[in-house]
Amino acid sequence: MDTKMESTLDGLVDVPRLRCWLDEHLAELGDGPLTCTLLSGGSSNAVFRISRGGESVVLRRPPKVPRPDSNRIIEREARMLKALTGSDVPHPHFHAYCADDTVIGAPFYLMAMVDGWLGYDENRFDPAPFNVPQHRRQKAFALVEGIARLAKVDYRAVGLKDFGRPEGFLERQVDRWASLLASYRESENYPGREIPGLKYAADWLRANTPAMSPAGIIHGDYSFANALFQHQPPVRLAAMIDWELTTVGDPLLDLGWVLYAFRGRDESTPPAGYFDPDGYPYREELAEYYAERTGRDIGNLTYYMVLAQYKLACILERHYARMLNGRQTRHLGEVMGKLVLRLGAKAGEMAKAAG
Repeated sequence: MDTKMESTLDGLVDVPRLRCWLDEHLAELGDGPLTCTLLSGGSSNAVFRISRGGESVVLRRPPKVPRPDSNRIIEREARMLKALTGSDVPHPHFHAYCADDTVIGAPFYLMAMVDGWLGYDENRFDPAPFNVPQHRRQKAFALVEGIARLAKVDYRAVGLKDFGRPEGFLERQVDRWASLLASYRESENYPGREIPGLKYAADWLRANTPAMSPAGIIHGDYSFANALFQHQPPVRLAAMIDWELTTVGDPLLDLGWVLYAFRGRDESTPPAGYFDPDGYPYREELAEYYAERTGRDIGNLTYYMVLAQYKLACILERHYARMLNGRQTRHLGEVMGKLVLRLGAKAGEMAKAAG
C-alpha cells in the first residue's frame, strides 16, 4: 500500500487483512487488486468504496474514535439491511457483516453501492431535470413512500422479533433523549445551555403520550438527507440510507420526523426544518398519503412531530458541544447549534398550540 493510500485510510482499514477476508467471504467481488477509497468519515461512521475489479461495494465501520455504542450500531445496521432483503423497501442490498475486529480494527459490513442522487445537500440544488416544481412535489411523496413501505414490513416475519422493545416505546422516549443530552456534560465536557421551548416540549410530551400504533420498523433518521433518488424521472426513491438509529417501535415517529420540516396549511410561522419548504406539498397532504398507504391512524400527528423535534434537538446538540471542545468543525457546530435552537422553539410552539 503506497503512502497516499495509507494517508487516505488513516488507519481505518487494514487492506491486506481485508483482502484475505474478502477472498474467503465475498469472492464474487473479484480477485484483482483491492481499491479502497474513503467516501466520508464523520463522528458516526467511516464509509469506504471497495472494488476488486467487479462491482464496487460500500464498507461501513465505526469512526476512528468510536462512541461507546459504535460497534453495536454497526451490527444493528447490518442486521436490519439483511432483514429487509426481498422486501419492497428501497434500501442498499446487504452483502456481508464481520464481527471480528482483528480484520480491519473494528466490526464492519458491506452493502451495495447505490446509484442515485442525494435528496438534500446544503451545498447544491437538486440536479436537472429534477429542479422544477413538478418534481419537487413528486420528491416529497416519494420520500413518504419509503416510510410507508417500511411501516408495512412484518418485523417478526423478517427475523426482528428481538430487535427492539416496542412495549412502552413512547413512554421511554423523553427520558431516553433527555439522558443523552445530559450525558454531554461528561462525554464532551459541556455544561449545557438554555434551549428555549425544549423543556416545555418535554413536559407536554410526558403529559400527552398517546397509545402506541401497531409496532413496526423505524428508520429513525429519515429525511431528504438520508434518501437517494433514481436518476431518471419521474422521481422515485432508490434507497433509504444511514440506518444507525433503526429500531422496532412506533412507525409514526418516522412520519413525525419527516413531516415537521414541511409547512402546515394553517401554520403562521415557518417550520424548523433543514430545507426551504416552499414549493413542496403541505404536510397534511403527505400525512394523508401515508395514512392511505399504511392504514395507520394519524390523529396524533402533532405529538409525533413534537417528539421528533425534541429527539433531534437532543441528538444534534452534541455537534455544538463538540465544536466548543474542539472535536468538531466550527461550521458544522454552528449550523447544528442554530438548528437545535429552531427545533426546540418550534417543538415548544407546537406543544403550546396543541394545548
